[in-house]
Amino acid sequence: MASMDVPADLPKPRAEARPTAPPTLTWVTLALMTTASVASLRAAPTMAVYGLACVFLYLVPAIVFLLPTALVSAELASGWSGGVYRWVAEGLSKPLGFLAVWCQFAMTIFYYPSLLAFVASTIAYVIDPSLASNGVYTAIVIMVLYWTGVWVSSRGTKALAGLSSWGLVIGTLVPGTVLVVLGMVFLGQGNPSAAPMDAGHLLPQWTGLASLVLIVNNFLSYSGMEMNAVHVSSLKDPAREYPRSMFLAVGLVLLIFILPALAISWVVPADQLSLTAGVMQAFDAFFSYFDVGWMTPIAAVMLISASLGGMLTWLAGPSKGLLEISRSEGYLPPFLQKLNRFGIQQNILVTQGVVTSVIALLYALIPNVSSVYWIFSTITTQVYLIVYLLMFAAAMRLRKIKPDHPRGYRVPMLGLVCTVGLLASLAALAIGFVPPSQFGSGSVLSYVLFIACGLLVLGFLVPFLFLRFRKPGWRTEAARTEGDAS
Repeated sequence: MASMDVPADLPKPRAEARPTAPPTLTWVTLALMTTASVASLRAAPTMAVYGLACVFLYLVPAIVFLLPTALVSAELASGWSGGVYRWVAEGLSKPLGFLAVWCQFAMTIFYYPSLLAFVASTIAYVIDPSLASNGVYTAIVIMVLYWTGVWVSSRGTKALAGLSSWGLVIGTLVPGTVLVVLGMVFLGQGNPSAAPMDAGHLLPQWTGLASLVLIVNNFLSYSGMEMNAVHVSSLKDPAREYPRSMFLAVGLVLLIFILPALAISWVVPADQLSLTAGVMQAFDAFFSYFDVGWMTPIAAVMLISASLGGMLTWLAGPSKGLLEISRSEGYLPPFLQKLNRFGIQQNILVTQGVVTSVIALLYALIPNVSSVYWIFSTITTQVYLIVYLLMFAAAMRLRKIKPDHPRGYRVPMLGLVCTVGLLASLAALAIGFVPPSQFGSGSVLSYVLFIACGLLVLGFLVPFLFLRFRKPGWRTEAARTEGDAS
């Protein structure tokens, strides 16, 4: 998943539609914004192990998940401001609205370790490539970079948005293009592809349900389309231009995801591919072939810039959304509601950092870094899928109980679109409990228990406890006086 700014989910007292904003965006501009917020190279190695079949594995979730998410969130955003909390609270209930915004925040607890594990493996290619598979090294890098990010974010640096934007361009679009061009030249010179590229490999080899498990990771790769739905009212003709914008964005996102994954599969054999260091493995192989090995550290720095920019963006986003909801509704204890002197939710970031550090230690305890990376990515996806299940359900109920509520955009055949999105999300949730075929030697029971515990504890138990034990005093009416140092 790529970095993106997450709007704070602020509750509103009434379900009034927002005033129609004057058109300020073209549909092409919105498509490019959406592409930039979703596209990323981090998931490319995960799909590269399937070679040409990665096209299928990207297209399926794009049709059954990416498009429904984009269209449904556009209708909700054009009728109710406040993001996913408001949508679910209006359509279902406030507690379920809190569950949605909590899961949007909680998925980052496992997202940061997996993201920074990718950064650690990339840094290793600048220092010593053998470190990429060293769990202790990976754990140390995760903790150092995360706590550095917390310190930077807690200072309220206004330049974070700019750093994140430049990180996307420098660390995603440029290296992605270079990777694909090098791959095409490599094949054009008559070199054989490491993965078969014939029609017989268009579909993934069927070895049971486990052979399709990697498709689950693509649901997380596509998540975030709902974030840009807030801009739907800025279009001149939302009913016509928004679908056009989303179809263009989907096409661009697919190109950015599929082509680099194919390029990696051309030069790195699947049985040698690391899920964390795969991108750098491909760059290293291409640069060595073309006798420009000195460019490997440059590519690494570019990839690192995108990932760190994404981390800073996510640190500033979901936690603030959770904070605002909790201060108005009293969902979190006062300790977690306090702000530091820069107006930043430092206590939430520090508490999250403690949990992140504990999770990072698993990289040092489990020998296979790729296995840990996959497990964390799966838990992240599972938790985030709860948000989409609630969103699709809320959209259908709002269309039923408030059919005349003003909406800037209405999804044609909303019931069908939401049903497809719901079924796809439920299927992904179920498949996530099946170990991928690459993990056949491990304990299936241990894998299932780990994923189940991560989902139940992080996605359900913790928010239930907050709701169960919250007190009237947690509702901070005097929030404006809490800008003191934590």
